[in-house]
Amino acid sequence: MQKNIATHKKLIIFDMDGTLVNSSITIANAINYVRKNLGFEPMDEETILRLVNDHSINPAERFYHAKAFDADHEKWFSEYYTKNHEHELVLYNGIKELLFTLREQGKSIAVATNAYRGSTIESLTYLGIYELFDAIACYDDVTQGKPHPDMLYKILDELDYKAEETVFIGDGPRDELAAVEAKIDYIMVDWGFSEHGDKEVVSSVEALKNLLLPCLMESN
Repeated sequence: MQKNIATHKKLIIFDMDGTLVNSSITIANAINYVRKNLGFEPMDEETILRLVNDHSINPAERFYHAKAFDADHEKWFSEYYTKNHEHELVLYNGIKELLFTLREQGKSIAVATNAYRGSTIESLTYLGIYELFDAIACYDDVTQGKPHPDMLYKILDELDYKAEETVFIGDGPRDELAAVEAKIDYIMVDWGFSEHGDKEVVSSVEALKNLLLPCLMESN
């Protein structure tokens, strides 16, 4: 089923954390850095990563006991990212090669992430892939982050693509719900932070490449 939905897509939108970038340590540490500045005890990494993709909670309330994220949360989170991304962030194996191949094959690629724009640009630049993307939509670029579809709409408008020409690739329920709301086909990968139960998932970057560029794979 997933092969059929991905074969002829012109625009591929990726989630960042847990899909392109293994940022589990950085996310947990950055959240705990904000908590420390707020005077709260640290949370364990496993709990943080489980809650990050839980669409049923208010993350600002759960992590920082606030109704919504504010400027201090963003400042401290980004401060941690700036100081530590070079020590903690890595691309998942095969991701850089996949992105270069998609560009070579004439696909447009974009990122839709609930990370802040400053830390997103820093991360993607450090990892050597920032210049590959035609558009990036971040949490602070839109009124509502995922699971709302705002950033997907933003990318479609910016690049002038239709929903039916697009596929969104992510690792959790927030991504899936945003895709459903935007009426964009969705592919779930399982090398990120989320547990997927009996959902249909893609388990390797090579398998994802075969979905996105089947003709290229068949010729090899």
